[in-house]
Amino acid sequence: MSIWSRISDALSALAKGESLSDVFSHLRTPPERSAGFAIAVIALGAKMAKADGLVTRDEVSAFREVFTIPQSEEKNAARLFNLARTDVAGFELYAQRVAAMFGPDDPALCDLMEGLFHIALADGEYHPGENAYLEEVARIFGMPEERFSALRSRMVPDEHPDPYQVLGVTRDTPLAEIRKVWRNEVRESHPDRMIARGVPEEAVKLAEKRLIAVNRAWDEINAGQG
Repeated sequence: MSIWSRISDALSALAKGESLSDVFSHLRTPPERSAGFAIAVIALGAKMAKADGLVTRDEVSAFREVFTIPQSEEKNAARLFNLARTDVAGFELYAQRVAAMFGPDDPALCDLMEGLFHIALADGEYHPGENAYLEEVARIFGMPEERFSALRSRMVPDEHPDPYQVLGVTRDTPLAEIRKVWRNEVRESHPDRMIARGVPEEAVKLAEKRLIAVNRAWDEINAGQG
């Protein structure tokens, strides 16, 4: 069964009266966990969206860059997005359900945050309201502030991001320790590792921007201290 078939099953549960936030409680184990990841990105992305009504071109484009959405499943993705946007439940409840689904310190939560950053930047800008929203989601996830700052440095365009902040280290951190952090980030970006922790195959593209950012940061730090 494909991830979109599982999402269709989730939508069927919604049609029977189950709330979208409660759907997450059934998606904690593989293979349903990958569907939970996709639903979390779409639902929390919808809660972050500023515009009302149908999914915009920018948002569709952002989802397509995170997930491979077959043409036959576009209506399901759009339906889920709009359901989340119009649901009376606040985003805090969604974030709490997601945190419970994955558990504290699960690397999948960082993957999910990267997907949300990608959607936030779909219109080419990173607004203060979006930053405040993502900061609160990260807090609910139990993500340390320095980890959130590192993700933001990787995802939000900047003329010259601080390489130490990108890797989540300080300028006083020994080079050998920085190398360990960099190698761990590269290892955790491997598609097999991502899929094993619940990121669907359709979303492993999330690692591309991360790899570019962490490799560039390591090269810059290593060159400067070498």
